[in-house]
Amino acid sequence: MYVCICNAIRESELRQAARHVAGDAEACYAALGKSPCCGSCLNEADGILDDERERGCMAAAA
Repeated sequence: MYVCICNAIRESELRQAARHVAGDAEACYAALGKSPCCGSCLNEADGILDDERERGCMAAAA
């Protein structure tokens, strides 16, 4: 699924970036060589980052 249509960023790419980049969606976009255009995706992207990082913490604790 595309999270950011403007930059064609897929959810899978964002989740991978979440595992390697600290910070918010804008920081992860920058790591992918992109920057937000219209910004309508940022809330959803931040939610995906939070979810992925929480899953990583739970897996590490297990």
